[in-house]
Amino acid sequence: MADLDYVALFAAMPTPCVVITRDFVIVAANPAYLEATGKTRDDLIGRPLFDVFPDPADSGERNVRASVDRVVETGKPHTMALLKYDVPVEEPPSSFEERWWSLINSPVTGPDGEVEWILIRAEDVTAYVQAHDLRLHPPAEASSEAMALEAALFERARELQTLNVELSEENARDRQVAVTLQKAMLLTPDLEKHPNVAVRYLPAVETMNVCGDWYDLVDLSGDRFSVGVGDVVGHGLEAAAVMGMLRSVLSAAMRALERPAHALEVLGLYARSMESALNSTAAEAMVDPRSGLIIYSNSGHLPPVLVHPDGEFELLDQVLDPPLGARPQHVPCSQAGQPYASGDTLVLYTDGLIERRDEDIDVGLDRLCRTLARHRALGPRQMADAVLEDLGVAGGAHDDISLIIVRL
Repeated sequence: MADLDYVALFAAMPTPCVVITRDFVIVAANPAYLEATGKTRDDLIGRPLFDVFPDPADSGERNVRASVDRVVETGKPHTMALLKYDVPVEEPPSSFEERWWSLINSPVTGPDGEVEWILIRAEDVTAYVQAHDLRLHPPAEASSEAMALEAALFERARELQTLNVELSEENARDRQVAVTLQKAMLLTPDLEKHPNVAVRYLPAVETMNVCGDWYDLVDLSGDRFSVGVGDVVGHGLEAAAVMGMLRSVLSAAMRALERPAHALEVLGLYARSMESALNSTAAEAMVDPRSGLIIYSNSGHLPPVLVHPDGEFELLDQVLDPPLGARPQHVPCSQAGQPYASGDTLVLYTDGLIERRDEDIDVGLDRLCRTLARHRALGPRQMADAVLEDLGVAGGAHDDISLIIVRL
């Protein structure tokens, strides 16, 4: 059988369809969509969806964004409740025509298997909605039973739409509380003294998928300092709260003990006292300019990366202990030393930076290392932004991301 011409198939579909990127930029629209919206391709292609169809009430935009985020996160289609969206018309000027839509958002994957585009199939149900808003004057040929059933279905659809809006608004508020809490707990006073250190934190894009990632920098005696990252299992406000407690304990332990392994031992003991903290991960590295060593310890976390000015890189993976509290009995943490030279770059991060669905973690780790090597000549802040952009997570990912880059 000959291969299908999917471009022709898309163009021939009688249902209005538009394709957007994960950033909500329109990249394709079929003729049925152009006819339903009264737009041309020049009006649509390359433009942000919500610039073309502004929503004064904002609830429609929030619902569409939440649905698309869900499609990207799950890789599965999502059907929305009825959506009212006004379409601009030329006559009279600056006026809008009320339209009602039934949207089905479906994932379209790229060559790497990741969701790259979203196909929005939009059924224009304006005529049906308007007819039933005027159901006190039904067509003469329609039976009263049929009209009563259709009226009940429409009323139920409106109830579901209202509920969908309320839930979306509630989730948005809860997420904002969690993100604000998490950012407040990530304040790092010692960071201001280190112009050669850059940190980035990106909350997850999923509506309530705020997680428990953290970073920290602690000044120690002499001219030594330590940097650390960690990740709490779970999502939402509870994970953010646990993150704050673990980060505070590790910071205090590091200041008192000045040894990464000893500090992580204290953190592991503390984690065993809270079920919600068990199996969290953390990595801590102390930079000692006098000895030219990076002393590090790792409890179940991804290995730090050391990038050299010539583009070579190495993983700090000589030691790796289980996640916090995972052992039934307390066991001392291991520790290793890594020599470094002026101009080297030390990078610590959480798994949201490199993990991808249906891909081995080593593939993502290798991609990160090569990206770091490619941008090694940039300053830490520019390097952090370039890495996030190249890895496709500058706008966030399905998981939180913490990143700390140190130019040694």
